[in-house]
Amino acid sequence: MFYYLFYELIYGHWKDQDWYLVKALNVFQYVTFRTAYASITAMLISLLFGRTLVDALKKWNIGQQIREEGPQAHLSKRDTPTMGGLLIIASVIISTLMWARLNGLYIWITIVATLGFGAIGFADDYIKLVKRRSLGLTGKQKIAFQLLIAILVWGALYVSTQYFATKYSWNVSIPFFKSTADPNPATSISYIGPHLYLALIVGVLLGTTNGVNLTDGLDGLAISITFIAMGALTAFTYLASDARWATYLDLTHRPEAAELTVFCGAMAGASLGFLWFNAPPAEVFMGDVGSLAIGGAVGTIAVLTKQEFMLIMVGGVFVIEALSVMLQVGVFKFTKRTTGVGKRVFKMTPLHHHFEMVGWKESKIVFRFLILAILFALLSLSTLKLR
Repeated sequence: MFYYLFYELIYGHWKDQDWYLVKALNVFQYVTFRTAYASITAMLISLLFGRTLVDALKKWNIGQQIREEGPQAHLSKRDTPTMGGLLIIASVIISTLMWARLNGLYIWITIVATLGFGAIGFADDYIKLVKRRSLGLTGKQKIAFQLLIAILVWGALYVSTQYFATKYSWNVSIPFFKSTADPNPATSISYIGPHLYLALIVGVLLGTTNGVNLTDGLDGLAISITFIAMGALTAFTYLASDARWATYLDLTHRPEAAELTVFCGAMAGASLGFLWFNAPPAEVFMGDVGSLAIGGAVGTIAVLTKQEFMLIMVGGVFVIEALSVMLQVGVFKFTKRTTGVGKRVFKMTPLHHHFEMVGWKESKIVFRFLILAILFALLSLSTLKLR
């Protein structure tokens, strides 16, 4: 909105006049300027309206349901307001609409995907509240709806490349191998075509959404790691969309993704704003509406900027949390089938609960995982020239 108002309308109309204030509006064309202010705007929206939302959730008795088999310390968190992810989604969407150029397909795919995954989380949280239990949608229902949105993301890209001017490249960009950045189907060694790419998109989106969802178990954990991951993705998105940097760093150039930098900045700002209320002891939880929306946004951005494999490093903590659950379930089922007695690798999963069970304080776990997230982000950024 601001881009069209201040740059295209006011600056475009009076740019030939020697008016200092009008000439200053030229900054609205730069994505870096708009990203910075999108981040600030999203954070301010969260800070200004967060208290109102928390009070409203308390008034409506929208409280968190706790698993009885979980750590006993978590029982004190029962009935803490949940569904605070609505604040994150609203802050990000409003800020993006205010500061981004909205004439590109990629920004709308990301917005719709974020809202779609958020809707799944909202339904899950709502069922938990109505039935007063810790489980909402069944696992199969969640996967089915997530799969549907992933297919729709792929479908939008496929239709746009077949019938419109958008040129999405169906090559897999692999870190450390600059030759995989070539988008030309005739010369690329990593071109897999649109149909195989559907499987990759499904894997990325489902993996990311469930990874963030599993990480959301301690006060301030998921949202602080989201801030770090989105900070790194902001850098990757900007570099991939800028021709000079993409060429210099041997990245797949995605000029259509430029406005996603604004979205990433908004998500980073909203994360800080929400952390104000989610920091230990949490006054509100994001709920599945928040974790699935964040995971969907992160995964979609990775797909659109060709950073699917880099996302493994950028969101390393999310990956570790998800892998801990998969390992625990896999080992338990295997030993149950072969020996009759199921064995566990960890005392409890996701991994942060294991450390709780061995005696680590919740705040210590959060800060140590945050340090690990910062390390992963720095390592991912360091790979930009290791090709």
